[in-house]
Amino acid sequence: MAANRLLNEVKQLHEQIIEWRRHFHQNAELSFEEYKTSDFIEEKLKSFGNIEVSRPTKTGVIGKIHGKTEGPVIALRADIDALPMTETNDLPFVSVNKGAMHSCGHDGHAAMLLGIAKLFSEKTEQLKGTLVCIFQHAEEVPPGGAIEMVRAGVMEGVDEIYGIHLSSNYPTGKFGVVSGPLTSATDRFDIKVIGKGGHSSLPEQCVDPIVAAAQIVTGLQNIVARRISAYDTAVLSVCQIHGGDAYNIIPGEVTITGSVRTFSKELRNNMPVMIKEISDGIAASMGAKCEVSYERGYDSVVNDEALTDTAREVIADWFGQEAVLEIQPVMPGEDFSAFTEAAGCPGVFIEIGTRNEEKGTTRPHHNTTYLMDEDGLYYGTAFFAAMIEKKMM
Repeated sequence: MAANRLLNEVKQLHEQIIEWRRHFHQNAELSFEEYKTSDFIEEKLKSFGNIEVSRPTKTGVIGKIHGKTEGPVIALRADIDALPMTETNDLPFVSVNKGAMHSCGHDGHAAMLLGIAKLFSEKTEQLKGTLVCIFQHAEEVPPGGAIEMVRAGVMEGVDEIYGIHLSSNYPTGKFGVVSGPLTSATDRFDIKVIGKGGHSSLPEQCVDPIVAAAQIVTGLQNIVARRISAYDTAVLSVCQIHGGDAYNIIPGEVTITGSVRTFSKELRNNMPVMIKEISDGIAASMGAKCEVSYERGYDSVVNDEALTDTAREVIADWFGQEAVLEIQPVMPGEDFSAFTEAAGCPGVFIEIGTRNEEKGTTRPHHNTTYLMDEDGLYYGTAFFAAMIEKKMM
Protein backbone atom coordinates (compact mmCIF):
# COMPACT_ATOMS: atom_id res chain seq x y z
CA MET A 1 0.00 0.00 0.00
CA ALA A 2 1.27 3.49 -0.89
CA ALA A 3 0.25 4.90 2.50
CA ASN A 4 2.16 2.27 4.46
CA ARG A 5 5.20 2.67 2.26
CA LEU A 6 5.26 6.44 2.69
CA LEU A 7 4.70 6.19 6.45
CA ASN A 8 7.68 3.85 6.70
CA GLU A 9 9.80 6.31 4.73
CA VAL A 10 8.72 9.16 7.02
CA LYS A 11 9.68 7.01 10.02
CA GLN A 12 13.10 6.42 8.50
CA LEU A 13 13.54 10.20 8.18
CA HIS A 14 12.35 10.92 11.72
CA GLU A 15 15.74 10.99 13.44
CA GLN A 16 17.12 13.26 10.73
CA ILE A 17 14.15 15.62 11.12
CA ILE A 18 14.75 15.72 14.89
CA GLU A 19 18.40 16.57 14.25
CA TRP A 20 17.41 19.43 11.94
CA ARG A 21 14.83 20.67 14.44
CA ARG A 22 17.43 20.77 17.21
CA HIS A 23 19.83 22.65 14.95
CA PHE A 24 17.18 25.30 14.29
CA HIS A 25 16.31 25.42 17.98
CA GLN A 26 19.92 25.91 19.05
CA ASN A 27 20.47 28.63 16.44
CA ALA A 28 17.21 30.56 16.83
CA GLU A 29 16.90 33.83 14.91
CA LEU A 30 14.30 36.59 15.19
CA SER A 31 11.83 37.73 12.55
CA PHE A 32 13.41 39.31 9.45
CA GLU A 33 16.83 38.24 10.81
CA GLU A 34 16.75 34.54 9.86
CA TYR A 35 19.91 34.74 7.74
CA LYS A 36 21.74 31.65 9.01
CA THR A 37 18.48 29.71 9.19
CA SER A 38 17.62 30.43 5.56
CA ASP A 39 21.19 29.74 4.46
CA PHE A 40 21.02 26.34 6.17
CA ILE A 41 17.69 25.56 4.48
CA GLU A 42 18.98 26.63 1.06
CA GLU A 43 22.10 24.52 1.47
CA LYS A 44 20.10 21.43 2.43
CA LEU A 45 17.59 21.84 -0.41
CA LYS A 46 20.38 22.12 -2.95
CA SER A 47 22.10 19.06 -1.50
CA PHE A 48 18.97 16.93 -2.02
CA GLY A 49 18.96 17.47 -5.78
CA ASN A 50 15.95 17.73 -8.12
CA ILE A 51 14.83 20.94 -6.38
CA GLU A 52 14.61 24.40 -7.93
CA VAL A 53 15.75 26.69 -5.10
CA SER A 54 15.17 30.45 -4.92
CA ARG A 55 15.28 33.31 -2.39
CA PRO A 56 12.31 35.60 -3.17
CA THR A 57 13.02 37.64 -0.01
CA LYS A 58 16.14 38.19 2.06
CA THR A 59 15.35 35.40 4.52
CA GLY A 60 12.62 33.40 2.80
CA VAL A 61 13.38 30.27 0.78
CA ILE A 62 11.40 28.43 -1.89
CA GLY A 63 12.03 24.89 -3.07
CA LYS A 64 10.11 23.64 -6.12
CA ILE A 65 9.97 19.96 -7.00
CA HIS A 66 8.69 19.31 -10.50
CA GLY A 67 6.96 16.04 -11.20
CA LYS A 68 7.47 13.94 -14.30
CA THR A 69 3.97 14.63 -15.59
CA GLU A 70 1.58 17.56 -15.51
CA GLY A 71 -0.68 18.05 -12.53
CA PRO A 72 -1.66 20.49 -9.79
CA VAL A 73 0.65 23.00 -8.15
CA ILE A 74 0.50 22.30 -4.42
CA ALA A 75 2.25 24.51 -1.86
CA LEU A 76 3.30 23.57 1.68
CA ARG A 77 4.32 26.28 4.12
CA ALA A 78 6.58 26.33 7.18
CA ASP A 79 7.46 29.44 9.19
CA ILE A 80 11.04 29.67 10.42
CA ASP A 81 11.41 32.61 12.85
CA ALA A 82 11.91 32.56 16.62
CA LEU A 83 10.56 34.75 19.41
CA PRO A 84 12.34 37.57 21.31
CA MET A 85 12.82 35.74 24.61
CA THR A 86 15.69 34.04 26.42
CA GLU A 87 15.30 30.29 26.90
CA THR A 88 15.49 28.94 30.46
CA ASN A 89 15.40 25.21 29.62
CA ASP A 90 18.35 22.96 30.46
CA LEU A 91 18.75 21.21 27.12
CA PRO A 92 21.85 20.08 25.22
CA PHE A 93 20.53 22.08 22.26
CA VAL A 94 19.35 25.17 24.17
CA SER A 95 19.33 28.37 22.12
CA VAL A 96 22.80 29.91 21.99
CA ASN A 97 21.38 33.25 20.91
CA LYS A 98 20.33 35.17 24.01
CA GLY A 99 17.04 36.91 23.40
CA ALA A 100 15.94 34.48 20.69
CA MET A 101 14.07 31.22 21.32
CA HIS A 102 11.96 28.82 19.32
CA SER A 103 9.08 28.66 21.79
CA CYS A 104 6.30 28.39 19.21
CA GLY A 105 7.38 25.30 17.27
CA HIS A 106 8.70 26.97 14.12
CA ASP A 107 11.94 25.01 14.45
CA GLY A 108 9.84 21.88 14.05
CA HIS A 109 7.89 23.32 11.14
CA ALA A 110 11.07 24.06 9.20
CA ALA A 111 12.52 20.63 9.97
CA MET A 112 9.37 18.80 8.87
CA LEU A 113 9.23 20.63 5.56
CA LEU A 114 12.90 19.86 4.95
CA GLY A 115 12.02 16.21 5.50
CA ILE A 116 9.22 16.45 2.94
CA ALA A 117 11.54 18.14 0.44
CA LYS A 118 14.12 15.38 0.85
CA LEU A 119 11.52 12.62 0.59
CA PHE A 120 9.81 13.87 -2.55
CA SER A 121 12.94 15.11 -4.31
CA GLU A 122 13.59 11.39 -4.70
CA LYS A 123 10.12 10.74 -6.15
CA THR A 124 9.92 13.09 -9.13
CA GLU A 125 9.15 10.16 -11.42
CA GLN A 126 5.98 9.48 -9.44
CA LEU A 127 4.86 13.08 -8.91
CA LYS A 128 2.21 14.75 -11.02
CA GLY A 129 2.53 18.52 -11.05
CA THR A 130 4.75 20.77 -8.93
CA LEU A 131 5.33 20.75 -5.18
CA VAL A 132 6.23 24.19 -3.77
CA CYS A 133 7.94 24.17 -0.36
CA ILE A 134 7.64 27.64 1.23
CA PHE A 135 10.03 28.37 4.10
CA GLN A 136 8.56 31.63 5.31
CA HIS A 137 10.32 34.19 7.44
CA ALA A 138 8.81 36.55 10.04
CA GLU A 139 5.47 35.05 11.01
CA GLU A 140 5.69 36.55 14.50
CA VAL A 141 5.92 40.24 13.57
CA PRO A 142 3.23 42.06 11.57
CA PRO A 143 2.92 42.82 8.72
CA GLY A 144 4.64 39.43 8.52
CA GLY A 145 6.71 37.55 6.00
CA ALA A 146 3.80 35.83 4.27
CA ILE A 147 2.44 38.98 2.61
CA GLU A 148 5.99 39.89 1.57
CA MET A 149 6.36 36.51 -0.13
CA VAL A 150 2.95 36.82 -1.78
CA ARG A 151 3.97 40.20 -3.19
CA ALA A 152 7.19 38.60 -4.42
CA GLY A 153 5.07 36.23 -6.52
CA VAL A 154 5.57 32.91 -4.72
CA MET A 155 1.86 32.03 -5.01
CA GLU A 156 1.57 32.58 -8.75
CA GLY A 157 0.14 29.44 -10.32
CA VAL A 158 -0.44 27.69 -6.98
CA ASP A 159 -3.72 25.74 -6.88
CA GLU A 160 -3.84 24.82 -3.18
CA ILE A 161 -1.78 25.49 -0.06
CA TYR A 162 -1.44 23.56 3.20
CA GLY A 163 0.07 24.59 6.51
CA ILE A 164 0.48 22.98 9.91
CA HIS A 165 1.28 24.16 13.42
CA LEU A 166 2.65 22.05 16.24
CA SER A 167 0.57 22.61 19.37
CA SER A 168 0.93 21.65 23.01
CA ASN A 169 -2.82 22.21 23.37
CA TYR A 170 -3.60 18.84 21.76
CA PRO A 171 -2.28 15.32 22.47
CA THR A 172 0.50 13.89 20.34
CA GLY A 173 -1.01 11.83 17.54
CA LYS A 174 -4.09 14.03 17.22
CA PHE A 175 -4.80 16.38 14.33
CA GLY A 176 -6.80 19.50 15.17
CA VAL A 177 -9.21 20.25 12.33
CA VAL A 178 -11.87 22.91 11.79
CA SER A 179 -13.73 24.05 8.68
CA GLY A 180 -14.08 27.77 8.05
CA PRO A 181 -12.41 30.29 10.39
CA LEU A 182 -9.54 28.84 12.42
CA THR A 183 -7.71 31.91 13.74
CA SER A 184 -8.94 35.42 14.40
CA ALA A 185 -7.98 38.62 12.63
CA THR A 186 -5.49 40.47 14.84
CA ASP A 187 -5.51 44.27 14.99
CA ARG A 188 -3.96 46.97 17.17
CA PHE A 189 -5.23 50.31 18.39
CA ASP A 190 -3.43 53.30 19.91
CA ILE A 191 -5.23 56.16 21.63
CA LYS A 192 -3.55 59.39 22.65
CA VAL A 193 -5.61 61.26 25.25
CA ILE A 194 -4.62 64.93 25.19
CA GLY A 195 -5.39 67.06 28.23
CA LYS A 196 -3.78 69.99 29.95
CA GLY A 197 -1.04 69.34 32.47
CA GLY A 198 -0.31 71.14 35.68
CA HIS A 199 0.30 70.86 39.41
CA SER A 200 -1.52 68.05 41.18
CA SER A 201 -2.71 70.46 43.88
CA LEU A 202 -4.60 72.54 41.29
CA PRO A 203 -6.59 70.02 39.22
CA GLU A 204 -9.22 72.66 38.44
CA GLN A 205 -6.63 74.41 36.28
CA CYS A 206 -5.92 71.20 34.35
CA VAL A 207 -7.65 68.75 32.05
CA ASP A 208 -6.61 65.43 33.55
CA PRO A 209 -5.90 62.88 30.78
CA ILE A 210 -5.37 60.10 33.33
CA VAL A 211 -8.94 60.31 34.57
CA ALA A 212 -10.19 60.53 30.98
CA ALA A 213 -8.06 57.55 29.97
CA ALA A 214 -9.43 55.50 32.87
CA GLN A 215 -12.98 56.23 31.73
CA ILE A 216 -12.07 55.35 28.14
CA VAL A 217 -10.64 51.98 29.20
CA THR A 218 -13.89 51.22 31.03
CA GLY A 219 -15.98 52.46 28.12
CA LEU A 220 -14.15 50.25 25.61
CA GLN A 221 -15.23 47.16 27.54
CA ASN A 222 -18.82 47.96 26.61
CA ILE A 223 -18.07 47.27 22.95
CA VAL A 224 -17.90 43.51 23.47
CA ALA A 225 -20.39 43.49 26.34
CA ARG A 226 -23.09 45.75 24.83
CA ARG A 227 -22.35 46.83 21.27
CA ILE A 228 -22.00 43.52 19.42
CA SER A 229 -24.25 40.49 19.09
CA ALA A 230 -23.83 37.57 21.45
CA TYR A 231 -23.55 35.42 18.31
CA ASP A 232 -20.37 37.25 17.24
CA THR A 233 -16.99 36.65 18.81
CA ALA A 234 -14.52 39.38 19.68
CA VAL A 235 -11.81 40.13 22.21
CA LEU A 236 -10.75 43.71 22.98
CA SER A 237 -7.84 44.01 25.41
CA VAL A 238 -6.20 47.15 26.73
CA CYS A 239 -2.59 46.12 27.32
CA GLN A 240 -0.64 49.34 27.89
CA ILE A 241 -1.32 52.69 29.58
CA HIS A 242 1.46 55.27 29.81
CA GLY A 243 1.32 58.75 31.26
CA GLY A 244 3.10 60.97 33.73
CA ASP A 245 6.61 61.17 35.12
CA ALA A 246 6.16 62.57 38.62
CA TYR A 247 3.90 61.96 41.61
CA ASN A 248 2.79 65.60 41.84
CA ILE A 249 2.33 66.58 38.21
CA ILE A 250 -0.80 65.96 36.16
CA PRO A 251 0.56 65.00 32.72
CA GLY A 252 -0.47 66.58 29.47
CA GLU A 253 -1.23 63.32 27.72
CA VAL A 254 -1.73 59.60 28.21
CA THR A 255 -1.40 56.80 25.66
CA ILE A 256 -3.51 53.66 25.59
CA THR A 257 -2.57 50.63 23.47
CA GLY A 258 -4.46 47.41 22.95
CA SER A 259 -5.46 44.61 20.64
CA VAL A 260 -8.65 43.50 18.91
CA ARG A 261 -9.46 39.95 17.78
CA THR A 262 -12.40 39.19 15.49
CA PHE A 263 -13.59 36.55 13.01
CA SER A 264 -16.34 38.46 11.19
CA LYS A 265 -15.15 40.83 8.46
CA GLU A 266 -18.10 43.15 9.11
CA LEU A 267 -17.36 43.32 12.83
CA ARG A 268 -13.69 43.87 12.12
CA ASN A 269 -14.58 46.87 9.97
CA ASN A 270 -16.86 48.27 12.68
CA MET A 271 -14.42 47.93 15.59
CA PRO A 272 -12.27 51.01 14.80
CA VAL A 273 -15.43 53.09 14.33
CA MET A 274 -16.76 52.10 17.75
CA ILE A 275 -13.39 52.59 19.44
CA LYS A 276 -13.12 56.11 18.05
CA GLU A 277 -16.73 57.00 18.92
CA ILE A 278 -16.29 55.96 22.55
CA SER A 279 -12.84 57.50 22.94
CA ASP A 280 -13.77 60.84 21.38
CA GLY A 281 -17.05 61.03 23.27
CA ILE A 282 -15.60 60.33 26.70
CA ALA A 283 -12.61 62.61 26.13
CA ALA A 284 -14.84 65.48 24.96
CA SER A 285 -17.12 65.09 27.98
CA MET A 286 -14.09 65.75 30.19
CA GLY A 287 -12.62 68.59 28.18
CA ALA A 288 -9.90 66.46 26.59
CA LYS A 289 -9.18 65.41 23.02
CA CYS A 290 -8.27 62.08 21.45
CA GLU A 291 -6.13 60.88 18.58
CA VAL A 292 -7.07 57.31 17.64
CA SER A 293 -5.10 55.11 15.26
CA TYR A 294 -6.05 51.58 14.23
CA GLU A 295 -3.65 49.18 12.55
CA ARG A 296 -4.86 46.05 10.84
CA GLY A 297 -2.73 42.99 11.45
CA TYR A 298 -3.21 39.49 10.10
CA ASP A 299 -6.46 38.41 8.48
CA SER A 300 -8.36 35.45 9.89
CA VAL A 301 -7.21 32.05 8.61
CA VAL A 302 -10.27 30.55 6.93
CA ASN A 303 -9.98 26.89 5.97
CA ASP A 304 -11.54 25.93 2.66
CA GLU A 305 -14.53 23.69 3.36
CA ALA A 306 -13.91 21.14 0.60
CA LEU A 307 -10.15 20.88 1.21
CA THR A 308 -10.74 20.52 4.94
CA ASP A 309 -13.11 17.63 4.31
CA THR A 310 -10.42 16.00 2.18
CA ALA A 311 -7.86 16.52 4.95
CA ARG A 312 -10.22 14.86 7.45
CA GLU A 313 -10.62 11.86 5.15
CA VAL A 314 -6.88 11.53 4.61
CA ILE A 315 -6.12 11.71 8.33
CA ALA A 316 -8.78 9.10 9.08
CA ASP A 317 -7.49 6.81 6.33
CA TRP A 318 -3.86 7.05 7.39
CA PHE A 319 -4.12 7.33 11.18
CA GLY A 320 -7.64 6.23 12.09
CA GLN A 321 -10.80 8.20 12.71
CA GLU A 322 -9.80 8.69 16.35
CA ALA A 323 -6.86 10.83 15.22
CA VAL A 324 -9.22 13.51 13.85
CA LEU A 325 -9.86 16.05 16.59
CA GLU A 326 -12.59 18.57 15.84
CA ILE A 327 -11.48 21.83 17.47
CA GLN A 328 -12.90 25.29 18.02
CA PRO A 329 -11.48 28.39 16.31
CA VAL A 330 -8.68 30.05 18.28
CA MET A 331 -8.00 33.72 18.99
CA PRO A 332 -4.21 33.93 18.32
CA GLY A 333 -3.36 35.27 14.86
CA GLU A 334 -1.43 33.59 12.06
CA ASP A 335 -0.19 35.16 8.83
CA PHE A 336 -0.80 31.98 6.83
CA SER A 337 -3.96 33.91 5.95
CA ALA A 338 -1.97 36.01 3.47
CA PHE A 339 -1.43 32.94 1.30
CA THR A 340 -5.17 32.33 1.11
CA GLU A 341 -6.81 35.74 1.50
CA ALA A 342 -4.32 38.05 -0.23
CA ALA A 343 -3.30 35.49 -2.84
CA GLY A 344 -6.85 34.18 -3.34
CA CYS A 345 -5.77 30.55 -3.04
CA PRO A 346 -7.79 27.86 -1.22
CA GLY A 347 -5.96 26.36 1.69
CA VAL A 348 -6.08 24.38 4.91
CA PHE A 349 -4.24 24.90 8.18
CA ILE A 350 -4.07 21.95 10.61
CA GLU A 351 -2.97 21.78 14.26
CA ILE A 352 -0.57 18.93 15.08
CA GLY A 353 -0.65 17.75 18.69
CA THR A 354 2.55 17.61 20.77
CA ARG A 355 1.07 17.43 24.25
CA ASN A 356 2.45 14.49 26.24
CA GLU A 357 1.89 14.42 30.00
CA GLU A 358 4.54 11.75 30.61
CA LYS A 359 7.21 13.72 28.74
CA GLY A 360 6.18 17.02 30.33
CA THR A 361 5.47 18.73 27.02
CA THR A 362 2.40 20.53 28.36
CA ARG A 363 3.72 24.06 28.72
CA PRO A 364 2.16 26.80 26.62
CA HIS A 365 3.78 28.32 23.58
CA HIS A 366 5.59 31.66 23.89
CA ASN A 367 7.02 30.48 27.21
CA THR A 368 10.73 30.39 28.16
CA THR A 369 10.28 26.79 29.36
CA TYR A 370 8.37 25.52 26.31
CA LEU A 371 9.20 21.92 25.38
CA MET A 372 8.12 19.85 22.37
CA ASP A 373 7.25 16.18 22.09
CA GLU A 374 9.34 15.43 19.03
CA ASP A 375 7.10 12.50 18.13
CA GLY A 376 4.77 15.21 16.84
CA LEU A 377 7.28 15.85 14.07
CA TYR A 378 6.50 12.42 12.65
CA TYR A 379 2.77 13.11 12.54
CA GLY A 380 3.21 16.54 10.96
CA THR A 381 5.56 15.23 8.29
CA ALA A 382 3.26 12.28 7.66
CA PHE A 383 0.26 14.58 7.19
CA PHE A 384 2.10 16.57 4.53
CA ALA A 385 3.17 13.31 2.85
CA ALA A 386 -0.40 12.03 2.95
CA MET A 387 -1.77 15.15 1.26
CA ILE A 388 0.90 14.96 -1.46
CA GLU A 389 0.07 11.31 -2.08
CA LYS A 390 -3.63 12.20 -2.31
CA LYS A 391 -3.19 15.19 -4.62
CA MET A 392 -0.10 14.45 -6.69
CA MET A 393 0.54 10.71 -6.95
